[in-house]
Amino acid sequence: MWEKLVGDALDTLQQQHGIKREDIFLQTKYTSIDGQDTSKPLPYDPTASVTDQVRQSFSNSLQNLRTDYLDSYILHSPLRTPALTLEAWKVLLELQDQGKVHKIGISNCYDTRVLQYLIENGKRVLDVVQNRWYEGNGWDTDVVQFCKTQGIYYQSFWTLSGSPNLLQGPAIQDVVRRTGCTPAQALFRVAQTMGITPLSGSTDEQHMKEGLSSVDISLTDGDVESVQKAMKALAPTQKTGIM
Repeated sequence: MWEKLVGDALDTLQQQHGIKREDIFLQTKYTSIDGQDTSKPLPYDPTASVTDQVRQSFSNSLQNLRTDYLDSYILHSPLRTPALTLEAWKVLLELQDQGKVHKIGISNCYDTRVLQYLIENGKRVLDVVQNRWYEGNGWDTDVVQFCKTQGIYYQSFWTLSGSPNLLQGPAIQDVVRRTGCTPAQALFRVAQTMGITPLSGSTDEQHMKEGLSSVDISLTDGDVESVQKAMKALAPTQKTGIM
């Protein structure tokens, strides 16, 4: 459903506003049967092999989005077993080799051993990791550091909704007072400074504009250090929540 709406929007942008396909970064996912709502139509035959499921899901996404390539295609999460995850991953490698996808990666992966397994068996470093980056998992420090070391593009979600204490705390509020930005913009900018790309699911036009303009906020080294210190203090001793 959502992909078709995005496809409609992209068509409107191109036909009515002259925005070209290459000006848009388009990313979507393959979601295994474990993550699907089986009461709704599936983008693949659930009785097919994982290899065929990924191929069918990809073709369905291209059709929905009205495009012949994707800028990024990622696994929604690791599958039930390492072998199945690797089977799905090999299809993404194949799509990338065919030029149908520019970047490939995985979401909801909080174990660096899984990432290393894909790198070693796929003979290629991932391009993208998309994870929850929030108080409950201590801001995913192990995976963030792994991505930084490997040169992997880290995308964050739950950036705002998952970190209310940080947003309301003195470190972020000091940035707000000094720069005149919103707390959300302050945290987005800190994330960007740390090499993280925060994703936004807002449907509010003003919030969208604020999110995009966060890149223009000037932070001092002291600002970033203060927020990072607050993050460390807020991180649970034993990580809780959805990992």
